[in-house]
Amino acid sequence: MTQQLPQVPSIEPELAGVRNFRDVGGLPTVDGRRVRHGRLYRSGHLAHATESDAAFLSSLGLHTIFDFRNTTDTMLDGPDIPLPGVRNLNLPLSDAADGVEFWEMVRGGSIEQLRGILADGKAVAQMSETYRMIITGRTVEHSRVLHALAEDSVPALMHCAAGKDRAGLSIAVSLLAIGVEQEAIEADYLKSNDPHRRYLVRRSDESPAGMSPEVMELLSPLFDARLEYLHSAFDAIERTWGTTERYLTEGLKLGPETRERLRSQLLDES
Repeated sequence: MTQQLPQVPSIEPELAGVRNFRDVGGLPTVDGRRVRHGRLYRSGHLAHATESDAAFLSSLGLHTIFDFRNTTDTMLDGPDIPLPGVRNLNLPLSDAADGVEFWEMVRGGSIEQLRGILADGKAVAQMSETYRMIITGRTVEHSRVLHALAEDSVPALMHCAAGKDRAGLSIAVSLLAIGVEQEAIEADYLKSNDPHRRYLVRRSDESPAGMSPEVMELLSPLFDARLEYLHSAFDAIERTWGTTERYLTEGLKLGPETRERLRSQLLDES
């Protein structure tokens, strides 16, 4: 039997050590329903959460935290703080070895090196390709997430490092599965650009030269939420499966009963 959880109003605090936190409740579906508040949250990593952050997160009644970081991410930022009684499920959506040299260059390369790997549209192309690869190459992981949400894993929090790309795509896939309007998915995705949400860029050289306007401009495509990235993912769905429905049923193995349980868990009752 589906657990009927109480409706919780939208809460969006400014957490001290967690970036990009928000409840995706309230988003409209194509059939006139809305995502229920207090069911599905998203954020950046929880490694630097303060005691007050942890107390707030504990108050949400979370069942599962989906952590999409890989071991390299965890080495850089640290493991999530433990929250008593909450299951932490690590499902890396990128391999630890993927792009290690690239990201080392991002964090420590000279301006000349950054120009070589990021200028002239290279950074945008890199991000678009990453989104396509996650959609086509991580169907097993996304299927596992959606089946877990359909069963017993709500309320849930999804995060990666910045809460923008891997978590952003996982949230987008979850919302597609319950029929949320694409424009609403895009609007939620773009909220990651808000100044108080953005990932704090870390460079080994944090001097004025190492963090110059040109450096920040070169890096910005990597840390922006851009619709062209999300559209790359949607395009990959269409090219690979033809339609969103075939992606959900054939790619993610979601049958009608699972879809209905998912909608019951995440949508309002109207």
